[in-house]
Amino acid sequence: RSRTDVITSGNHIWNKKDMVAVLNEERNILRPYNYPKTTPGRGFTAVNCDGYRLGVLNLQGRTFMQAIDCPFKSADEAIDAYGSEVDAIVVDFHAEATGEKGGFAYAYDGTVSAIFGTHTHVQTADEHILPQGTGFITDLGMTGPCHSVLGVKPELIIKKLRSKMPVRFDLASGPCHLDGAVFEIDEKTGKTISIERICITQIE
Repeated sequence: RSRTDVITSGNHIWNKKDMVAVLNEERNILRPYNYPKTTPGRGFTAVNCDGYRLGVLNLQGRTFMQAIDCPFKSADEAIDAYGSEVDAIVVDFHAEATGEKGGFAYAYDGTVSAIFGTHTHVQTADEHILPQGTGFITDLGMTGPCHSVLGVKPELIIKKLRSKMPVRFDLASGPCHLDGAVFEIDEKTGKTISIERICITQIE
């Protein structure tokens, strides 16, 4: 039986105004922790996984993205505040630049159990365990329509690229694929034991 314990997000969480109320009500739907403290919602939560207390931290990078609080400073703050309350912490680092994601991962190698990048919609083939035991992948990829440009109808993206004018982005239809990764974490040490990338494609 599958279940969803936590949903992380990024800069597009604000695209729908209805999400403000959702973020204030739901503890396990996160927005990046390093937004201002007055921003609706929260960036850290803890879940009980059959007696194992797992902390989930959502952060956003700053390279080629909106200037918000430093993700390193925010990570330190969150780990200091909540680290003693959980058995392990995993981090969704939502960022554009692969170098920023990699730098962040090495900075927290051995401090958190796993770090996975999101935002660029393309799954990377670089899953590995860092020297101090933290599992890392630069980007989990995208779940959405196969025949699309980042989930959007290709003709709309082409129109925008040709005209340089604003275009309403509508979701493409057709078969979909699901990207992700499974991190196996040692309950005693908090270190990642293995990482397996997932890419499931729906057959038309």
